[in-house]
Amino acid sequence: MASLEIQPVNLGGLLRRSATRSPRKPALICNKEVVSYDDLDRSTDALARWLIREGLQPGDRVAIHWCNSIEIVSLYFACFKAGLIAVPVNNRMKAPEIAYVLAHSGAKLCFSQPELAPLCSGVRVGCPNLQRIYTALPLIDNEQLTNVTLPDVTPDRAAAILYTSGTTARPKGVVHTHISLTAASGLMSSLGLDETHVMLGATQLVHIAALSCVLLPGIFNGATVVLIPAFDAGQFLDLIEHWRCSYIVLLPVMLRFVVEEQGRWPRDVSSMRLCIAGGDTVPVALQERFCSLFGTAVREMFAMTETLPIACIRDAALRNGSIGPALEIVDTRVADMTGKVVADGMIGELQVQSPANCVGYWDDPGAIAATFDDGWLRTGDLVRRDANGFFWFEGRAKQIIIRGGSNIAPQEVEDALYHHPAVLEAGVIGMPDPVHGEKVIAFVALRDEFTATEQELRNFVRSRIADYKIPEHIAFLPVLPKGLTGKVHRAALKDLALATSEMNGR
Repeated sequence: MASLEIQPVNLGGLLRRSATRSPRKPALICNKEVVSYDDLDRSTDALARWLIREGLQPGDRVAIHWCNSIEIVSLYFACFKAGLIAVPVNNRMKAPEIAYVLAHSGAKLCFSQPELAPLCSGVRVGCPNLQRIYTALPLIDNEQLTNVTLPDVTPDRAAAILYTSGTTARPKGVVHTHISLTAASGLMSSLGLDETHVMLGATQLVHIAALSCVLLPGIFNGATVVLIPAFDAGQFLDLIEHWRCSYIVLLPVMLRFVVEEQGRWPRDVSSMRLCIAGGDTVPVALQERFCSLFGTAVREMFAMTETLPIACIRDAALRNGSIGPALEIVDTRVADMTGKVVADGMIGELQVQSPANCVGYWDDPGAIAATFDDGWLRTGDLVRRDANGFFWFEGRAKQIIIRGGSNIAPQEVEDALYHHPAVLEAGVIGMPDPVHGEKVIAFVALRDEFTATEQELRNFVRSRIADYKIPEHIAFLPVLPKGLTGKVHRAALKDLALATSEMNGR
């Protein structure tokens, strides 16, 4: 097989290439609105010229505060064509978080969905660079833009600043170029994507997963991208059935709700060919249930905002529980905390060199120094690599629970809980313990019409993992708290545990 080669190109050029090949083919479908490649290319040309006429210069930042829609895609590609830097603002952020992103990025314009705009308007006073907030795309008179020339955007220019959901006090602005985002599209395509796919993602386009696993690879291949404005498991399945979607991307928590929905009210999902899941551990029991209901396996992927994808399970090499081998042209190594590379089978931090790596963090030299080591991106995630080159996720370095000198990965305990038929969601944290250093605390949400006691779950888990990993306490919640990207928020669980005297006193 020939080695994978990805030609650097600006992202506007990707759209133009697909529009030239298949002008009338549907590029986007959202809320029953269908937009062809030619229409998307022409309209984003006009919008890019309008942005330039408004006085923006290449390198200026434009904030995009919008749910999945034709509008957000149009704004992305208009920025790419005008040489501007798109700054997506997570629509789950609160006013103080939005204020930080707008001020830190120095965004000059902000496009905010009408329902979300009051949050942006309320923080404008603290953003001196912000000139105006728009709540709709402009009505453009093309005749007034005939003298506006689009710039020559070189692929090495910054294309987007993606703010992490992070566990730090302030999110980091991950800077991606046209090269890195194009490389991500090429790497995703190597998993089997082509122009025949109808692609559907569960997450928002303000997040790296939907942007670099769905939208950009879709445009890269000339495929059709279906957008869901907000995740709902039933609507997600309806879209698969109606549009004959063949490729889906979900976070594990979303995958779980889709599986539950399909189990209760089955839809016709026979069009499905490829399912990618990542962003957190995908429990083996969930993968098995998905496969039985959808007739195709889950391809677990390992990635992060700073680089995507890193590793992924392939069709010909299924290893439930593994995040797969590294993708072609992605270099990896596993190192201990001193930076020394460890042997296969040993646990260490995964480090990455890839054409899809970000180029750093916006206005944050300290974060750059802490994350990059002589060209290697330090992921902060612990893995072990087996003799066949497959990686096995062992937890995040900052979340490992150390009990009596032994390391416990929260994901391992969560996976054991997920095998119980009553458990819908699980989250595991470590809490201070005067004897062992830390103790294991679990939170679970049960499936509707199922019951289970704490002791029943402890006994069940005991049959699957070592005694020292057994949760000392299991608390029941109606639903587990989620972070900005929809993942179970372990920091919020820790705050809850600290505030609960019963747990804190154990």
